[in-house]
Amino acid sequence: MPQYTAPLDDLAFVIHDVLKVTEQDIPGYEELSDDITSVILEEAGKLASNVYAPLNLVGDQQGCRLEDGKVVVPTGFTEAYRKYCEGGWAALDIPEEYGGQGLPGVLALAVLEIFSSANHSLSMYSSLSHGAWKAIYHHGSEELKQTFLHKMATGEWSGTMNLTESHCGTDIGLIRTKAEALQDGSYKVTGSKIFISSGDHEMAENIIHLVLARQPDAPAGIKGISLFVVPKYLVNDDGSLGERNGVSVGSLEHKMGIHGNATCVLNYDDAIGFLVGEPNKGLQAMFTMMNVARIGTGMQGLCQASSAYQNAVEYAKDRLQGRSVTGTENPDGPADPIIVHPDVRRMLMDQKSYIEAGRLFCFWCVVLEDRHTRSKDENANNLLSLLTPVVKAFLSDKGYESATNAQQVLGGHGYIEEWGMSQFVRDARITMLYEGANGVQALDLVGRKLAAKGGKPIMVFGMMVKELADSLECDEVLSALVTQPLLAALGDFQAACTYLMQNGMKNPNAALAGSTDFLHLMGHLCFGYMLGLSAQAAQQGLTSGEGNKEFYQQKLITVQHYLTRQLPMTRMHLKRIQAGPDTIMSPSAESF
Repeated sequence: MPQYTAPLDDLAFVIHDVLKVTEQDIPGYEELSDDITSVILEEAGKLASNVYAPLNLVGDQQGCRLEDGKVVVPTGFTEAYRKYCEGGWAALDIPEEYGGQGLPGVLALAVLEIFSSANHSLSMYSSLSHGAWKAIYHHGSEELKQTFLHKMATGEWSGTMNLTESHCGTDIGLIRTKAEALQDGSYKVTGSKIFISSGDHEMAENIIHLVLARQPDAPAGIKGISLFVVPKYLVNDDGSLGERNGVSVGSLEHKMGIHGNATCVLNYDDAIGFLVGEPNKGLQAMFTMMNVARIGTGMQGLCQASSAYQNAVEYAKDRLQGRSVTGTENPDGPADPIIVHPDVRRMLMDQKSYIEAGRLFCFWCVVLEDRHTRSKDENANNLLSLLTPVVKAFLSDKGYESATNAQQVLGGHGYIEEWGMSQFVRDARITMLYEGANGVQALDLVGRKLAAKGGKPIMVFGMMVKELADSLECDEVLSALVTQPLLAALGDFQAACTYLMQNGMKNPNAALAGSTDFLHLMGHLCFGYMLGLSAQAAQQGLTSGEGNKEFYQQKLITVQHYLTRQLPMTRMHLKRIQAGPDTIMSPSAESF
């Protein structure tokens, strides 16, 4: 059975050595001392390793089932969820006024990584609730906040996001679910939603659904969509649960992965709902939840890669097969462990470098979010908006790739269910699809985000990369290690931006045909930038003479691996962008 151990040293390195959280001028960050963060993450690691991880395979094998209209979750999930709630994990970064602990989002992200790595399906029940909580908190009326947020903070009530319908996914403007106003100010919601993660279960007393619907007199398209809170059980004036609302489970989806999570078809039959925010402004409110979910989805891709990598490393150290080409390394055994073979090491180093870069990228972005929410810094928000599609798509693409590489390390055993590696691959696959398929993220990046705010965020990002590269040039070690490859990648990025600006307006297909390549080019540059920060912190650790010398040296080797073997892929993506759209758009539909 696969195992999971929280990477506490790596998390501490990111939080304290690289991001230097206690030195940030963000309110609340001064509380994140090493003593506090280490205790919190160690306790999360214990729950993840001892409770969540052993249930991962159970959830995959049992899945969820529908009995008499109720969803039954896999054995052990309910008890694990209750331990999670009792430990206060659901309320870690929720403001104290709503029953939370008020800690910064960067620490909550570290805890999310630990639980999601241990059990993707189980952790989804709480992570989606967190996004729903934020949507109500930022856009709901005071009455809605007082009614729902306290119970959601404790995990007693959970939450979902209802967008997709059977005839429309990304094109939300086509939704048919309707909401009719009632005299008491509530609404009657009718329609059907599909692909609703954590859509129903008995682990929480109530489930708070956030539902996109259209009022009868609303404008067509996305300009006529409103957002509604539709609870599974209505809530009485005293806060107690009332009668069952008109929402039911039509069926459970049969999926490739995340079997332990209840992905539901939900039917709304004159269900009572309450408007969130202004009429016809539902997408603005829903995007608060979706942007949280998109960063979380990128993290989920990273988590599947991290768990798969841990198990691949253990297998590679134990599995005896063949001899090292440079001489026997296990003379007392019949063969050497496969970790001596260069191609196995190549796969493991690719995974290791992706995980370390991706982790730092996620955490760095959540620091931007904290800076915006806690310091009202709009520049941080603009940069985060630019990078969100890259976080979601690049991390999930590379997470799936890394999970398959980990499976490959096990050879034939990686294809056998009892080893658990196929589950990591299957569970990672969904991260490329939900919260906006990755091709759509690329279209959003090229079609909307590059030109947003007059192109200022993209210029700021390029300047940040250039400043880091220049600042490391005076260091003999870091100049060769980081500055040169990072500037080369930046040059490819700038050339790609120039091509898109020069050709995109006159021929939109020229831009959109290269959108995925551009997102990956930018993703590699983001990873290069993150690993530049990592190298800087590791070198400072070595220079100080404090801490674990070998740990810092390994960080520098990981940086070198990515910057020499992965970062040069920016040139390939540039060439593909510059190739233009002809081979893609000229064939007729019948020719495919």
